[in-house]
Formats: sequence, C-alpha cells, structure tokens
Amino acid sequence: MIERRAMPRTRPGGMPDNPWFAGPPGGPIPATPRFVNTVPVSLASASMTPLERRASGSLATVFAARMLGLFLVLPVFALEAARYPGGGDPALVGLAMGIYGLTQGILQIPFGMASDRLGRKRTIIFGLIVFAAGSFVAAGAETLGWLIAGRSLQGAGAVSAAVTALLADQTRDEVRTKAMALVGASIGLMFALSLVVAPLLVTQVGLGGLFAVTGALALGCIAVIAWWTPPEPVQHKNVPRGKLSEVLSHPGLLRLDVGVFVLHAVQLAMWVAIPALLVQAGLPKEQHWYVYLPAVLASFVVMGMTLFPLERRGYLRAVFLASVAVVALVQVGLLLAAGRPGIGALAALLFVFFCGFNVLEASQPSMASRIAPPHARGAALGVYNTLQSLGFFAGGAVGGWLAKNVGTQGLFAACAGLMLLWLAVAWPMRAPASGGSAEQVLADEAQAT
Repeated sequence: MIERRAMPRTRPGGMPDNPWFAGPPGGPIPATPRFVNTVPVSLASASMTPLERRASGSLATVFAARMLGLFLVLPVFALEAARYPGGGDPALVGLAMGIYGLTQGILQIPFGMASDRLGRKRTIIFGLIVFAAGSFVAAGAETLGWLIAGRSLQGAGAVSAAVTALLADQTRDEVRTKAMALVGASIGLMFALSLVVAPLLVTQVGLGGLFAVTGALALGCIAVIAWWTPPEPVQHKNVPRGKLSEVLSHPGLLRLDVGVFVLHAVQLAMWVAIPALLVQAGLPKEQHWYVYLPAVLASFVVMGMTLFPLERRGYLRAVFLASVAVVALVQVGLLLAAGRPGIGALAALLFVFFCGFNVLEASQPSMASRIAPPHARGAALGVYNTLQSLGFFAGGAVGGWLAKNVGTQGLFAACAGLMLLWLAVAWPMRAPASGGSAEQVLADEAQAT
C-alpha cells in the first residue's frame, strides 16, 4: 500500500517542523494543503473516516427504519388479516403475507442494475416512494384483495441492493465488514423491538395503522438519503456498464448467492417451529421477547469481539466457515431439544444461532461488494438480494410444509442438511483481498468536504 502522509511546512534549510514526517533525500518538501489527513495510513485503514461513519450511520438508519416498518406487521399479520373480507381463506392470507418477498425478489436485480446506470440515490429515492405508496394502499385496504395489492406494491420498492451498493461505494475494503455489520445490527435490533412493540401498537391503531407507520418511516428514509447520506461517488458513471452475465458467471459471487439463500431459508423455516417450542416449554407468546432480545443483543457483543479483530488478522475465511458450521450445529441441537423443549436450552441455542447468523449477515454482503466488478456492483448485489428474498419465500413455504408433513424434528433435520450442503459449497472460497487504499478515501473525503 502506498502511504499518503501529510507533509508539514519546512523551515529554512529544508528541515520539517515535525520530525514524524521525513522528507525525501536531496531537498526541502513543499507545503501541502491543510485538508490532507495527518493520521498514519496504518491507523486510518483500521478505523472509519468521518465520511465513512456518516455514510454507515445514515444508510443503517434507512435500513432500520424500513425494516422496522416491515417487522412491525409480521408478528400480528396472520391474526389481523383474518378479519378482512376474504380473510377466512388461509391460502389468501399466506399470499398476502408472502407476496412482498416475491415481488421484492423479482425486482432486486433491475433496481441494482438501474443504480449502476442512473445513480444510487436517484434509484433509492424512487424505490422508497414506491414502497411508501404500497404501505398507504395497504393502510387503506378494506378487503384482503387490496391488502395483497398493497403488499405487492411494497415489495416493488426493492432498494436493498442499491442501498448496499451505495454503502460499498462509500467505504473501503478494510472497514466495509464493520459498516455492513452496523446495518445488520440495526436490522436485528428492529426485529427484536418489533416483537415487543407490535402486539401493543396494533391494539391502538390496528393493522391499517401499522401500515401507515410503515409509510411514514419510508418517507423519513427519503429525507435521510437526500440530506444526511454523503454525496454518491461519480466514478461509476464513467466506467463501462456491467453485464448481468459477468455476475452470474462469477464463482465467488455464486457461492455467496447460494449462501444467502440457504441462510435466510433456514432462518425463516426455524421460526415456523421456534415459537411453538417456546410455548411448549412454558413461555407464553407475549413473553417470547424475553428470550429473543437478550440473545440478539449478546450476540452483537460476541460478533464485535470476534469478527472484526480476526478479519484484520487475515482469518475471515476461517470465521466465515466456522459460522456456517455453528448454525448447522444449532439445527442439530434444536432437533434434539424438540423432543422435550426447555426454556434454558432453547435460549442458549438461539444465542449461539444469532452469533453465527450475525457474523454471516455482516460478512457476506461485504465480501460480495468487494469481489464484484466495480462497474457491476449494483447488479451483483441485486442478484444477492434476490436470492435473499427468495430464501425468505422458500423458507416460509417449505418450512411450513415440512412442519406439517414430517414434524418439527424433520424440519430441523432438513435445515441441518441444508447448512452442511452450504458448508461444502463454501469450502473452496477465498477471502477477498483488500483493494481500497486509505489514501484514495482520504482524498475523496477532502474533495467532498
């Protein structure tokens, strides 16, 4: 890595004011503009710059607000949707719940490619407007048909790939996993918060009110993108346009695409059975967050103590594969615990699950953004987010079928087998090399400010 050091003004005779900075032999060093950062590159590369912190914080806020709106609906949707005309049909209620993931999956790639060609912010704002419109349609729905239409329109605002690509554009390789982890942590916190707040809020405002809150949060996200998120880099407008074939033929990206599909299919399939196991163990459903919230929060602490230090030391591949194996072992543990569920055993298994899940949730999009061709980053993350959405859809549908036809233990056995298959697919992976230099980011930040 080429070091970019800020050179101080020289005294007469060519001696620098600060002996920390040594000039080239043979002459004095000219003064440099004051905006050049004086932090040594070795330190700068290990921590975020102010611009990177601003980008990470603003985009994590967008993810959190948008996902809170979605998560608020999930714990109460099936019960509340049954009260609509036509809500007596479980198949239609299931369609209303799942169609969001389907339209989201279909449109992630077009939105990602559009962000490569038209700009990230423009694409994100358009998608948020569509998402907000769908939320307000669902809020005003008086029949299940209109509720399905609103949920479908919500899914059409598929901005996850564009938001992730913008975050990747504005962070270096050395800190990108940390930035992605901030996003993952915000999503996890919103999931835990929704489990507590949704049952209380729905009694006050109803399902329509929850959708109205979702729409308002989406409009707030537009303001964040417009006025808080740093200006997007312009260099992606001046490079060759990426082709989808580049992304679909890239072995490293394909491994990550398989991985994100499996991870989220297993996650959703688990939650077909976990609530019932907690009830069987003697914990009322209103108190399930007593288990979820501590498990999620403690897992974030573990992730911060393991993932980031080990990644800096070059052990990202080992941490990644170990996390896949940990999630597989949790499925085996749940299989054994399903016969006689106990609250302590289930809480411990969920804590271990979230430890592995959060590491994978942070590291996978980071690696995808780093190994993707820069001019096709939006397309690559579009494919990645498409497989993520389809994993949710498949996990819910197939998990429900497995629980009905082969039982809870059969469900966890299938999840364990799927995780072991992913481990075999992921085994040949190599951790991406760091490519973004600190000097380039410091120069870009100086120009932006």
